[in-house]
Amino acid sequence: MLRVAVQMDPVEAVNIDSDTTWLMMTTAQERGHALWVYDFRTLALEEGRLFCRAWPVSLRQVKGDHVTLGEEVKLDLEADVDVILMRQDPPFDMAYVTATYLLETVHPKTLVVNDPAQVRSAPEKLIATRFPHLQPPTLISSDPVALGDFHRKHGDVVLKPLHGAAGSGVVRLKADDPNLDALIEIHAAGSRDPLVIQKFIPAVSKGDKRIILVDGEPVGAINRIPAKDQVRSNLRVGGTAAPVELTPRDLEICQAIGPWLKESGLIFVGIDVIGDYLTEINVTSPTGAQQLKRFTGIDATAAMWDVIEKKLRG
Repeated sequence: MLRVAVQMDPVEAVNIDSDTTWLMMTTAQERGHALWVYDFRTLALEEGRLFCRAWPVSLRQVKGDHVTLGEEVKLDLEADVDVILMRQDPPFDMAYVTATYLLETVHPKTLVVNDPAQVRSAPEKLIATRFPHLQPPTLISSDPVALGDFHRKHGDVVLKPLHGAAGSGVVRLKADDPNLDALIEIHAAGSRDPLVIQKFIPAVSKGDKRIILVDGEPVGAINRIPAKDQVRSNLRVGGTAAPVELTPRDLEICQAIGPWLKESGLIFVGIDVIGDYLTEINVTSPTGAQQLKRFTGIDATAAMWDVIEKKLRG
């Protein structure tokens, strides 16, 4: 039996039919592992020891009555726990970054999935630039001049916040669209982060593929098809999940990035592929496992626990 603490948003609010963290937890429970949940805001580093306030949980697949919380306990995240799943949703802000620093004080004595230092070093849209030969033309900048030059050079583009998630703030600008400067100003009024601008990939109309990799190996994929006349395919903003097969190009992309993911301790990862292009490498709280299991029978979370158990049992 492993002792597993899950750093997540409130478990009472999860959608048990679609949430990947839920599948990770129920799979762990089925294997006999003990589970606690906690909010990252309860992390406390005291005299070199990292603690949190946590609640033991018992889970069941019953909508509206899916969890029983036990009595609150204070966990020593080095002495009392074998595995921590870092699964709270972005935004990837300073609070998120600080949580990675805190978890780094116990990893790898307590295995944190994914490795907190690597998560901190791998913002989803930025880390994909590590593999420029796999990406569409991409620029990351706060400079209006550089962003404008890119728009004029490539014409049809997509603009998005660097640290956005679930399709938030993603817009398409065609070659003659005059709104780039205004959008840059709106973004700058609320954030000092750069923007990402990419050449538009027409193949997005056929879907944005989410491929799940476990310890660097692809286990399966789902397709996320945008609503009519929409550029965003994320399920949270109206995209529709559909089954899809991995293509030779998909496997080529996975083969190129897989060894680096494995070496970096990024055990559970979701990459986004549109047409022939890698657009994001998601390492914070990747989703899609429930849809993959529903379409194909493949349980990516079972593969994840196989890897974790092997690592901890030698």
